[in-house]
Amino acid sequence: MSAPELPIDEALPALRMALDDHPAAVLEAPPGAGKTTRVPLALLDAPWLAGQKILLLEPRRLAARAAARHMAHLLGQTEGQTVGYRTRLDSRISVATRIEVVTEGILTRLLQGDPALTGCGLVIFDEFHERSLQADLGLALCLQAQALLRPDLRVLVMSATLDGAAVADLLGGAPRITSAGRSFPVAVRYLPGDGPLEGRLVAAIRRALAEETGSLLVFLPGTPEIRRLAGQLDKVGLPADVRVCPLYARLDAAAQDAAIAAPAPGERKIVLATSIAESSLTIDGIGVVIDAGLSRHTRFSPRTGMDGLVTVPVSRAAAEQRAGRAGRLAPGMCYRLWSEVEQARLAAHAEPEIAIADLAALLLELALWGVRDPAELRWLTLPPTAHVDKARQLLEALGALDATGAITPHGRTMAGLGVPPRLAHLLVAGGGFDACLLAALLAERDILRRSPGHTLAVDIELRLLALRTGRAAGDADRAAFDAVLRLARRLQSRLPAGAGASQSCGALLALAFPDRIAQRRARGSYRLASGRGATLNAADALAGADFLVVAELDDVGDNARIRLAAAIGRSEIDAACAPLILTTEEVRFDAASGAVQARRVQRLGALVLADDPLPKPSAAAIATALLEAIASRGVAALPWSDADRQLRARVVLMRRLEPDAGWPDLSEAALQASLADWLGPYLPGLRRLEDLADGRLRTAVSSLLDRAQAQRLEAELPRELTINHRSRAIDYTADAPLLAVRLQDMFGQQDTPRLAGGRVTLLLHLLSPAGRPLAVTADLTGFWRGAYAEVRKQMRGRYPKHPWPENPLLATPPLPRPVARHG
Repeated sequence: MSAPELPIDEALPALRMALDDHPAAVLEAPPGAGKTTRVPLALLDAPWLAGQKILLLEPRRLAARAAARHMAHLLGQTEGQTVGYRTRLDSRISVATRIEVVTEGILTRLLQGDPALTGCGLVIFDEFHERSLQADLGLALCLQAQALLRPDLRVLVMSATLDGAAVADLLGGAPRITSAGRSFPVAVRYLPGDGPLEGRLVAAIRRALAEETGSLLVFLPGTPEIRRLAGQLDKVGLPADVRVCPLYARLDAAAQDAAIAAPAPGERKIVLATSIAESSLTIDGIGVVIDAGLSRHTRFSPRTGMDGLVTVPVSRAAAEQRAGRAGRLAPGMCYRLWSEVEQARLAAHAEPEIAIADLAALLLELALWGVRDPAELRWLTLPPTAHVDKARQLLEALGALDATGAITPHGRTMAGLGVPPRLAHLLVAGGGFDACLLAALLAERDILRRSPGHTLAVDIELRLLALRTGRAAGDADRAAFDAVLRLARRLQSRLPAGAGASQSCGALLALAFPDRIAQRRARGSYRLASGRGATLNAADALAGADFLVVAELDDVGDNARIRLAAAIGRSEIDAACAPLILTTEEVRFDAASGAVQARRVQRLGALVLADDPLPKPSAAAIATALLEAIASRGVAALPWSDADRQLRARVVLMRRLEPDAGWPDLSEAALQASLADWLGPYLPGLRRLEDLADGRLRTAVSSLLDRAQAQRLEAELPRELTINHRSRAIDYTADAPLLAVRLQDMFGQQDTPRLAGGRVTLLLHLLSPAGRPLAVTADLTGFWRGAYAEVRKQMRGRYPKHPWPENPLLATPPLPRPVARHG
């Protein structure tokens, strides 16, 4: 069958020559050039292909089916003959198939099953500029397979907007071929405004229907917006010749085909689409594009370990591609719901999925491939380290990887199921049809419809019950209901017969989401095992449950909003998460009670599942807790008695007097630095810091002196000095050693007492008969000669019964009064 001429045709000779001489090439061609369907057919008879297959990768199932159908049509055949397709849910291939159009995940499965891709001579990555995670992974695996096993394998990367030079470098300096493409001029009108998105889109649609010809393609961020806009259009009423056609990834194949088919004669279509319609597809009859300027994708947070849907402005490249859809067949019009100023601020390109996604599935595939470190492969964008680390932690928790990062037998089984790792673990560990229903329910969209102003129940058990019985409630989405049942049956067919024991919904969910087990803090307020806060409506039936397993939530703000969850009992948590529950004996100092508390604590991540008193903690653990408390508070906080302080001060003074004599350093800094050495041996048996006040501190400090030092200390710096037949304590904690003594007791003493062989002069505090200070002196002789006369003059009238001689040096101290004895 003859085909119309397309812009890509001019580039095909150069492409054939490039692949004749090189194992890889890059083809840059804008949308509408015809690369998707013309290139595989043009290379089918290449001599290096030698009758082998061509694998053409498409990012979406709809694009794969459409490309295969169009190529088969060009050959005068139907899908499944020379050209076929294979997706996760559908396939049309036969032994005669030479061109297989596959979705990107299918390539990964083929490579894992046969790393040499036996029978395949060329792998084409179409629309590589979309930078899906599976495309990046598939290319990395292909390049290693090409380097190690298949030097004859050709790799062709086709892109509309990506930097071709960077891709060519990744492919080892591959040649670049460029096609000019063909498109008709598209006028752009900017319609900035405020108010609800659906209302602005309805106004733009009505304007376009009145001002332009042809069908309309409306870009929205996601399925909920498509449904709401369809409802609004139904309410406002449209001309009889206008038909509304939704177009999104999870729509059934018949409805997708209807959306991209040419409108019936005399009819106009309004196609309400997500980014699925940006490239790859030709939607017949489109003359007008209305762009909301938003896209929605999943973004992973390594901080919280969660991913969530985020809605962001489109990139400039995506906006241009969207506008170009209006100029495929004739001059067109694009209405943008933003301003020219906002257009200039848009990012040039969207972030690649590998930079923002949860990498658990990628890491599992790499481990199955035999790669433990992603850096071993060649990537256009290296996977972020934080995302890789978080993915590895999850896979180890699920038992898919061992501590070295190698895949386990359980991990191999998980990888073979073709579903995300969490759901794969749920299927393998849970088994049974309930596990399949739950996995399918989480993989597909919710079977209950969300309507404006109506809050859906969070309990996933309600959905599971409806699926078990096969009876959908009145608010069920019948298409989603049927899709979940179909997927569940397919998953069941991949599991061993009779696998799995009966478990509650919460217990099954805990297998997939151990890090999302949540403990109630207050009604409707929870803390996840990952440490994240989460909330649900206090009126929800699950809001009072002690524990939940959260399957779906948004990762927004300080507390994520729980969307799907199930209740779980404590015993079920123990059974499902036994390897992850950490039981520790915690002995720590409690500041409030001032004592060491010993408890046995069970934790699941950030959750405390149990906290009970520990009857007999080890003496060593108690001592360690006390040491840690002292270390944090400082030695100054210890219950030092006056005798303790005097001992330390005497040693400090001797160390100053004899710096080379080996006296121990008893300063606060030195004692703090050596706590365990000098105090540790005296802590066993104690629970409180106050228990050290019974003389243990003095004993601990004294142990730092050897016997000779202890004797010398008593001789040189005695604790007391006998004055007038009475022992008087010396205060060594003052700036200088101080002796407080009644003035009369010093009569007859000419010189100030000295210590340490005369090296230390005491500072005398001379007291009145009532014990009040009269004078401070370190020069007793000078005091008698000078200040004493004035003191005598003032005191003799106040204390007439006490002697105040004119010459105190000739006076005798009064004898101390005898201590009265009773009995």
